[in-house]
Amino acid sequence: MASAILLRRHGFAAGVLSIAMAVAAVAVLVTFIRGAGAEAGSPRPGVQPVIVEVLTVSYLDEAGIEARFPGLVTARRESALGFQSGGRLADIAVNVGDRVAVGDTLASLDTRTLEAQLAAARADAAAAGAQAALARTTFIRQEQLVERGHVSAQRLDEAGASARAAEAQAEAARAAARALEVQLELARLDAPFDGVITRRLADEGAVLAPGAPLFHLVEDGVLEFRVGLPATDAARLERGGTYTLEAGRRSAEARLRALTGVVDRSSRSVEAVFEVPAGQGVSAGEVARLVVPGALAERGFWAPLTALAEGRRGLWTVYLLTNGAEGYSLEPRSVELLHTEGGEVYLRGAVDEGAMILSGGLQRVTPGQRVVPAGRSGA
Repeated sequence: MASAILLRRHGFAAGVLSIAMAVAAVAVLVTFIRGAGAEAGSPRPGVQPVIVEVLTVSYLDEAGIEARFPGLVTARRESALGFQSGGRLADIAVNVGDRVAVGDTLASLDTRTLEAQLAAARADAAAAGAQAALARTTFIRQEQLVERGHVSAQRLDEAGASARAAEAQAEAARAAARALEVQLELARLDAPFDGVITRRLADEGAVLAPGAPLFHLVEDGVLEFRVGLPATDAARLERGGTYTLEAGRRSAEARLRALTGVVDRSSRSVEAVFEVPAGQGVSAGEVARLVVPGALAERGFWAPLTALAEGRRGLWTVYLLTNGAEGYSLEPRSVELLHTEGGEVYLRGAVDEGAMILSGGLQRVTPGQRVVPAGRSGA
């Protein structure tokens, strides 16, 4: 019996000892965690500060900004060229990609039938001319006979009418011949302006209907750029002024030729038309952006986009370098994004004039971390 009581006492003591050891372990763990948290939020002695790139904040009363508006580069003139009258295609002088000058012959029709008709019409005109000359001679003779009293005035009137009718017939015959001459000219297709052939729709021997397109000619000497602008931005443009276009990584100069001055009901924009001289690396059919300089009347400062970090509730933050007993450390400050342009942002917020903020490398640092601006020695 005594041995059983002794065993129970030893078991109770062992349980108490186990509980005490567990409580001590928990206390040690909590102390370690608190110490680790304190070290993460404050500089630790012996830890080398990180070298960072910074910029000095300089406020402006307003910012010069650039607005960009997309539009389409087009040829100033482009035409689908064809023959006015139909016929068999006899000759083609150009192909796709060829550059032509105004007046160059591009193609021609078979004109043998027209040439025969023209020869007949000229013969008819010559015969009618001879008849008209004979009628005029007869009229002159009748005038002389009337003066001598050999014929009546009625015969003179008849001779005059015959002469006028013959002259009218001769003129009609000459007009018919001229019409055939014009058809012969129209059987040759000439370039109406300088440009480049972009399409060819038939080959020699094809029989073309009247007006059927044969070539597509695009003027490449001067291009046009058309863009829709808000009325306020359109009002800032000056007719005849030169503005910059951006097409990918290329840029070109364009001259403002016209502004409609009317706000379109569907797009709520004003159309502007620019002339783009050739030789600037911009092609017809390409999408480009018009750069319109302006100003943002807000006080703020410029910083690189890499200086921004996403903050709470959709806000943005920058890292401010604060100077304390341990040297520089990082402190997040909320800022407002006013404008974005390329890789730059225009900001305002809880940052003083002349303060230093981190300009990049945000992924390498944390709030409260010791840092050294590049080019300076550590604390």
